[in-house]
Amino acid sequence: MLLPSPLLRGTLIQRYKRFLADIRLDTGEQITAHCPNPGSMWGLKDPGAAVWVSKSDDPKRKLAYSWEVIEIGGGILAGINTNRPNKLVAEALAADAIPELTGYHARPEVKYRENSRIDFLLTAGGRADCYLEVKNVHMMREAGLAEFPDCVTKRGAKHMADLAAMKADGHRAVVLFVVQMTGCEHFRPAADIDAAYAAAFRTAQGAGVEALCYACDFTHPDTADPTITISHALPIMGA
Repeated sequence: MLLPSPLLRGTLIQRYKRFLADIRLDTGEQITAHCPNPGSMWGLKDPGAAVWVSKSDDPKRKLAYSWEVIEIGGGILAGINTNRPNKLVAEALAADAIPELTGYHARPEVKYRENSRIDFLLTAGGRADCYLEVKNVHMMREAGLAEFPDCVTKRGAKHMADLAAMKADGHRAVVLFVVQMTGCEHFRPAADIDAAYAAAFRTAQGAGVEALCYACDFTHPDTADPTITISHALPIMGA
């Protein structure tokens, strides 16, 4: 997936009020950028970190800039925009780049259950419908270990219960964790952060819900056409 180009490099001053970030661009200009991420952003908001932002020419936008990528210790890149994973998955599904989910027609944002929308409803002739929930992952507290969630998510636990219900109704149900961060080698639920979600995840797995985790490759944000692409599967600890 092509990111907005070119991305502008800067230094993070602070992230605050969840959706705002003060950044000093390499040009010396200080800006306030939209932070498209409602989570805790554990490890991704340290002042002084190198960050990259996109700029919109839309005159209706209150903030012209959006924070897209951060570089943390060891040169690890992380995409902080939580709107990106579903687009990454849509591209990967269209290209049959996720072997476990090939041969389907994908419909995004389909209503199901009570007050829920599934990220993708996958259909194919002669096969059970597949309900696919996508989760964005960008937390690494231990080297090489990706974890989700980075804060309590009652909505996430509900999604796992909804998937289990669809499986019980005879459908296929899958949760796909997209790791928007380089340097990760395996994945696990962050039970110490949200025990209820971890329990819901285990219960759903026991009910037959499939869990997949895929890493992403980045081209460096300083390149002319920066990209993020779903690349390869990561093992899920305890799965």
